[in-house]
Parts: sequence; structure tokens; C-alpha cells
Amino acid sequence: MEVDFFGIAVANFTGGLLTLFFGILIRIFKLSNLIAGYNTASKEEKAKYNEEKLTTFVGNLLIVSSGVLLLGGLLAILVSSKAAVINISWILFTLVILGGVIYMNTGNRFRN
Repeated sequence: MEVDFFGIAVANFTGGLLTLFFGILIRIFKLSNLIAGYNTASKEEKAKYNEEKLTTFVGNLLIVSSGVLLLGGLLAILVSSKAAVINISWILFTLVILGGVIYMNTGNRFRN
């Protein structure tokens, strides 16, 4: 069975571009309602958090994550060990997101 690495690279580019798009919306346009959990919080609960710091961090996290996927897609086209590049890019993407979520949820960094 032959793997379609071009299709996988396209998936990396698509995922990377979507992640970049949402990162920019959250980071630059401060669309905090796109942040899961924060969008359904009550006004009283939202008042406990520094929305500026939260949107800046989440936006930056998504922008960095998109860079990992876009770079992985580009490298998958350029190098011979395509499977390794794709796997590494998705593992790094997952680690960046998990690390960011752990960082966000420890230490009350975004509380007022």
C-alpha cells in the first residue's frame, strides 16, 4: 500500500493555514469568544481573567503551532524521508498545544 504524501502535505498546509487564521483572529483582533471554555463562561467568571493576556497567549500559541504544521508540510515536499517529517511535525504540533494548555492552566497566569 502506497501512502499519498502529497495529500498528507496538503493536510499539513490546510491545518497550518486554518490554525494561523484563528491565531491571527484571536491574537490581533482579540476575538476571545473563539477560545473554548472562555466563550461559555459567565460575565462574572470572565471578569476574573485578564482578557488581553489570554488572547495574546492563545493567539501566539496557535501561530507557533501553525508554523510547525506549515514547516512540516513544506519539508515533506522537499525531503526524501517524508513519513518521518510528517510524523515529527504532528508530534511537535501536539506537544506545543499540550504544553501551551498545561502552561495556561497552571499558576493562575491569566487571572486578574
